[in-house]
Amino acid sequence: MGARAVASSSAAVAWCHGYADHETMPREVVMTSAREMLRVIDVPLSVDSEAGYSSDLVKVADHAMALIDLGVAGINLEDRQDPPDLLAAKIKAIKTAAKAKDADIFINARSDVYLGNLVPDDKKLAEMIRRAKLYEDAGADGLFAPAMADLSQIRDVVTATSLPVNILAMKTVPPIAPLKEAGVRRVSIGALTGRAAYGQAVRAVKMLLDEGTYGAIFATSADCPDFNKAFS
Repeated sequence: MGARAVASSSAAVAWCHGYADHETMPREVVMTSAREMLRVIDVPLSVDSEAGYSSDLVKVADHAMALIDLGVAGINLEDRQDPPDLLAAKIKAIKTAAKAKDADIFINARSDVYLGNLVPDDKKLAEMIRRAKLYEDAGADGLFAPAMADLSQIRDVVTATSLPVNILAMKTVPPIAPLKEAGVRRVSIGALTGRAAYGQAVRAVKMLLDEGTYGAIFATSADCPDFNKAFS
C-alpha cells in the first residue's frame, strides 16, 4: 500500500499464534514470524521484541543478533515496570554485540511512563525526558512514548532529545498532521489493525451463529487483498 517500512506488533503476532501478549510466546515463534514476514516484503522490517524476552543482557543481545542475522532492520525494546537502567544496559549490550560483528540494528526504546502510569501525572513529563536522555546516552536510535497525547508535552519531549520521537495512535491522540508539526517522526498503530480485523470477524461470526445471516461477513470481504496474487 506504499509503506516504506513495516513494524510488527508483539500483541498481534502473539494472538495469531495462540498466545497472550507480554512475552508468553516462545522466542522461536518470534523468530519464525520475523522470517515469514521478511519472506514476503521488500521493505525494512522492525520487530517488536517487547523487553527482550529476558533480563539477562547476554540473552537479550543474542536475540537481537539473531534478528540481525535474519535481515531485520530494527527492534522495539521496552522498559515496562523495570528500572530504566536495565533497558539502558540492554541497549548498550545490543549495540556492543552488533559492533563486534560490524553490524547494527535500529533500537526504538519504548518507555511506558505514560502507558503504565509509572509515576504521578505531574511527574510524567519530567520522567519521560529523563528516560529519553538515559536511553539516548545508551545508544538508542529512537524514543517510543506510548500514551502521550498532549501536543504541548510531546513538543517538550521532542525538544529535549535528539532521538526521533514515536507516538502511539490512540483515540485521544491528535491526527498525523499536528503530530508532525510538533516534531513527531513516527506514529505506530500497534495491534490496532489486528484488533479491527478480529473485531469484524467476531461480529460476522456472531451474526452467523445468533441470527443465521451473512451480512457482516460480506461487509468488508471485498476489501480483502488478492493474497494468492500477492504471495505467488
